[in-house]
Amino acid sequence: MKKIAVIFSGLFFSTCSHASALYFYEIGTEDTALAGAGQAARAQDASTIVTNPAGMTRLPDHMFTGGLQALGGDIDYQLDNSAQRSPGNVMNVMPNASSFYSQKINDDLYAGIGLYGNYGLGIDFGNWAGERLIKKSTLMAMTLSPSLAYKLSDRVSIGASANINYGFLSLTRDVDGVDDKQKDHDWAMSYRLGLLMQLTDQTRAGVTWNSQTEYDFNIDGKARLPNLPNVQYDLPITAQVNAPQQIMLSLVHDINKQWSVMGDFGWQDWSEFGAPQITVVGQQVDKSSRMKDTWHTALGVQYRPTEQWRLNAGVAFDSTPYNDQSDVAMTIPTGDEWRFGTGAQYQITPASNIGFAVEYLHMQSSKVQSPEILQGSYDHPYLWFTSVNYSYQF
Repeated sequence: MKKIAVIFSGLFFSTCSHASALYFYEIGTEDTALAGAGQAARAQDASTIVTNPAGMTRLPDHMFTGGLQALGGDIDYQLDNSAQRSPGNVMNVMPNASSFYSQKINDDLYAGIGLYGNYGLGIDFGNWAGERLIKKSTLMAMTLSPSLAYKLSDRVSIGASANINYGFLSLTRDVDGVDDKQKDHDWAMSYRLGLLMQLTDQTRAGVTWNSQTEYDFNIDGKARLPNLPNVQYDLPITAQVNAPQQIMLSLVHDINKQWSVMGDFGWQDWSEFGAPQITVVGQQVDKSSRMKDTWHTALGVQYRPTEQWRLNAGVAFDSTPYNDQSDVAMTIPTGDEWRFGTGAQYQITPASNIGFAVEYLHMQSSKVQSPEILQGSYDHPYLWFTSVNYSYQF
């Protein structure tokens, strides 16, 4: 879950997305409106498969949830040397989609499956001073999650998912005036464990752990610039395509029939990835880690003015994975992130509901120091999300 390097994946047939840490809470469901608040404890539809599979024990006998999403924003990179051509905004509007199904097997056992994308990276620098190093880089990932949940008692449930991840990576650069595109794909496994506890009649807690995901792509990250023929640059491709392990703790409290409040506290192991940076052959490079573990917190509220309507709003904060915002990776621009979301769900019939959500994500500004010839800054980057979702129980 987290960050915004440069942009996100989809379940979709060709989706990418922005993320510094490549994780997104926004998967075309109510999580967008709530900025992810209460995600491991809410369990209000079948998308709980991705936030806490144990939550399936709170769902009807059969339930389907699907969502569509679009995201856009402004991730603007400007070179310090004004005589050189800057890339400008490196992101475009992108679509995403997700679908989930859960089913009761018996009084204690539930099963489900999800197909979704909440991880990936897509960068479009276009024609710029560093086009021999990189013009475009796209990671598309989609995940299939067979899941099980089991009631240990009326108040405690456990769940697990085996995530089958398919990733596709392409890198485009200028080679002697011609766009050269390299691409590769890989399969990777990851796992998710969840615990859901009904602490009181009005309060429940959830804990979810996700394992690290590692892709192995065969892409040549080395390049040369024409004005520096004896200097070779190496892009940190490996750092772009791995996702760290993470833990999320969530609480939901129903104040009464109309009002509910919820919150999150989470951790991600970004320090595992050390110092992703463009390295220069023939020069000494600082090997100390530039990345640190990140923390997430969120608060959200749900208000039910009538039996048909459920109104949502949330705010979330994610800390930066960098030790110093004046020295970030050019291909992973991010920092502290604030999310502000809102939306509503409408009960069409007793068995179906539809919802919509919007969210604004503000990222901390950052500067790029390496390589020196392409030094620049990302000033006041932001993203927006919009989504619709539909659930049907039978």
